[in-house]
Amino acid sequence: MRRTTVAVSSAAFALLAGTLLLSATASAQTAAVLQAPVGQTAGQPGAAVAGGQQGGPVALTLKSAIEMALRNSKDIQIAKLQASMAQHATQVSRAGFLPNVYAGSGAGYTYGIPETPGGRAPSLFSLTYTEEIFNEPLKGQGKELEEQARSQRIVLEDVKNSVIVRTAMAYLELGKVRHSLELLRAEQESADKIVQVTQERQGEGYELPVEVTKAQLTKAQVTQRVLQLEGREDELEVFLQGQLGLGQEQAIEVTPEELPGEAEQEGANLVAIAMQNNVGLLLAESDVRAKEFRLKGEKRGNLPTLEAVSTYSLLASFNNYSEFYKKFQKNNFNAGVQVQVPIFSAKTREDIGLAQINLQTAQATLASKKTQVSAEVRQKTRHLRERDAAKEVARLELQLAQQNIGVLQTQYGEGKVNLRELERARLEESEKWMAFLDANFQRQQAQLDLLKTAGQLDKVWQ
Repeated sequence: MRRTTVAVSSAAFALLAGTLLLSATASAQTAAVLQAPVGQTAGQPGAAVAGGQQGGPVALTLKSAIEMALRNSKDIQIAKLQASMAQHATQVSRAGFLPNVYAGSGAGYTYGIPETPGGRAPSLFSLTYTEEIFNEPLKGQGKELEEQARSQRIVLEDVKNSVIVRTAMAYLELGKVRHSLELLRAEQESADKIVQVTQERQGEGYELPVEVTKAQLTKAQVTQRVLQLEGREDELEVFLQGQLGLGQEQAIEVTPEELPGEAEQEGANLVAIAMQNNVGLLLAESDVRAKEFRLKGEKRGNLPTLEAVSTYSLLASFNNYSEFYKKFQKNNFNAGVQVQVPIFSAKTREDIGLAQINLQTAQATLASKKTQVSAEVRQKTRHLRERDAAKEVARLELQLAQQNIGVLQTQYGEGKVNLRELERARLEESEKWMAFLDANFQRQQAQLDLLKTAGQLDKVWQ
């Protein structure tokens, strides 16, 4: 006999209880991370500086500029979100070892033996519970994701270090550029006087026209350099405004200062510090640990897996059960442990091989990174010494130019030299000043680079 019936299948409406609990916890953690200011404590100078944005120029120290950049950097906000995403990924993996409850219902057409596409009996309502008890490959994947989440926190610190370096370099260069502009504007006055004196001497027949042209060329070169530095000053100010979260029309005042942190360790000591604190090495070591967790889990894939399962089904009599089964029962409940024992699994063997290759690659990368960091620290230490020597040479040249001006001023007062020679000496002193500023800035660049490589960048603003 053929009978048309209505069947109810247990699909749809999945409710993952364990995952919802973890998701709520992770959301709270994410909100806390995004709301917490970076490096901000009560009474910090940055808060006082921010309060002055409504009035005139903002006066900043190097430390307050770095603190403001850390609070307002978009790069840091993105890195925090990426760290939060990695943390969520670990919680999704861990959810399989927590209780998962699904409820479902549905309707459909059956002909013959009542069953759903999933193989279960049609039901008006169903409830399913699953929870992993022992699954080593899944556990290994979870530990790998946890280690990757920890590495994202290292990446966050690296982003903070990059923000510190960019802000410090822009701040220090802005101070150098403004000091150089002051010197060049003084040079313009000297160049004007030289042109005027040379033209007067040419009119009196004491100078050739070529000397006037030379004086005019010097004046034009000074004007050109002033315009170039004014353009650079504007670029640096706009960059700092963006980094510090200031308005585009907000002026910034900086004070020339030296880096407070000193890389006092040298040679092997500094290399040893870099081996412990270099961000690239920390990430490579974290990657090795993650791959070790994954390989350990895959190797245990030959062990049985255990999963706690239970189901409840509310069946309906109109689904033809009485035609195919001796007894019909409306309420049905099943509970137990599902055990799977791998007899032969080609997938497990290939997963182990892949995990081994990934681990060997990570180990080779770590060894290469150690050699690279050691060489970089030694090279950058030598470079810093060279910048120190260049700064000392520039300082002595400046001192010599200043002493020469003193001699010429005495001679000018005695009538032994003319005004043009004195102004030329002042031009030379200004050039030596700017050369000293450049040498000092290049030394600061080398010092920041070395501190970042050695993982000691926090010395800059402590």
